[in-house]
Amino acid sequence: MTSEPGLGNPQALNDLLLYRTALWLSTASTMVIRLCEGRFGITRREWRLIAALAEEGPMQPSQLAVRVQLDRARTSRAITSLAAKKMLERQVHSGDRRHARVTLTPQGQALHAALFPLIRSINQNLLAPLSAAEVEQLDSILRRLQTQADALAQAADLPKANRRRGRSLE
Repeated sequence: MTSEPGLGNPQALNDLLLYRTALWLSTASTMVIRLCEGRFGITRREWRLIAALAEEGPMQPSQLAVRVQLDRARTSRAITSLAAKKMLERQVHSGDRRHARVTLTPQGQALHAALFPLIRSINQNLLAPLSAAEVEQLDSILRRLQTQADALAQAADLPKANRRRGRSLE
């Protein structure tokens, strides 16, 4: 007894959960990217930093990187860019530059106050086809899937990505 092809029994690219979610994310996130870049002059990555700082307050760059799930190099570049745009500032400890904290400026807080409602509206519109019960169910499912993904990533014994050299199947 074989089950039908689909998410539970992937037989083709379109049956793979990661592929389907990547397609959905690509389509849905285009609206956020256009808002961020076109109307507000920031990248989606920079928006993630602004939103995290607005929600949680000042923090060290390394904490911010973990919070928004970016590597430290990308986080550092985004911090530098946002500082140049006067959206955030680095507060460096007088005795040790390694203990810097980043905080939103009033301009960064104003951007968050203007942009967050627009992104919240996109989010609500994406969920509009679902009932309230389905939204709760989706939230629960996504939490469980994230927990599983975190556990699998911790346990995985996979080589670090190196896109500069290809791998043969030998």
